[in-house]
Amino acid sequence: MEHRGGGLNKYVFPSRLSPKAHLSTRQHARLLDQWVQAVGLIPGEYGTHLLRQTKVAMIYKRTGNIRAVQILLDHSKLDSTRYLGVDVEDTLALSEATDF
Repeated sequence: MEHRGGGLNKYVFPSRLSPKAHLSTRQHARLLDQWVQAVGLIPGEYGTHLLRQTKVAMIYKRTGNIRAVQILLDHSKLDSTRYLGVDVEDTLALSEATDF
């Protein structure tokens, strides 16, 4: 950030079309495809949404905090977070392990 004169009021990933805008979702996907290919992986098997899910799944496995994951994913309903593999057994185990 310092090298390119960035600061708190500038985008970390600015648009290539306008310095006053952020990197577009499409451009981010294109860059990700290039990075995946550069390391010898298959671009169709990796995407921005998969990476987003992977990170929060790791956070959930490490902490067991489904509410934090819900907030990170910006899901309004906890049911939307089910695809991470959170199930009733996990929830019950967390509940039983928590004393107050």
